[in-house]
Amino acid sequence: MDRLKERYIKEIVPALMTDFKYKNIMQVPRLEKIVVNIGMGEALLNPRAMESAAQDVSTITGQKPIINKSKKSIAQFKLRKGMSVGMSVTLRGEKMYQFFDKIVSTTLARIRDFRGVSRNSFDGRGNYSLGLKDQTVFPEIEYDKVDKVRGLQINVVTTARNDEEGRRFLELMGMPFKKALKINGG
Repeated sequence: MDRLKERYIKEIVPALMTDFKYKNIMQVPRLEKIVVNIGMGEALLNPRAMESAAQDVSTITGQKPIINKSKKSIAQFKLRKGMSVGMSVTLRGEKMYQFFDKIVSTTLARIRDFRGVSRNSFDGRGNYSLGLKDQTVFPEIEYDKVDKVRGLQINVVTTARNDEEGRRFLELMGMPFKKALKINGG
């Protein structure tokens, strides 16, 4: 069993049961899935960029990405219906826990001047979105073999009912949120 999942069962579930006074263990928030996205506007001009980005995403997540196609044509962007515009990977189960553990324990610590992730990136239903400016913060990516620095978006989908439950759950799971500023009243 993954160390994060084991910690979830032994420590986090009891803590959340007391914090939010759940009557049933099934009410406790848990990770449902993690979706990793990369938008590839540059693929319109450089088709080889899509292959390179797909290689990076599969190295980061351990899973082959799905290529997302445009749904309609947009003349201003020189975009035709059916052209490749991005890619995504949906992680569930064991790979999801391993990926989350890797993000909170090593990847975020490698970001220069990192002071924590935003507390405001919740969607109202307890799901969290995190944007990274470059893929080189992941330890698996070799900097010399990167053709272009690309940003990626990581969506952590939980079963929490609101942002407060989701924030507390992710804090206990190890997500390094920014410290709330304390303002003195005088």
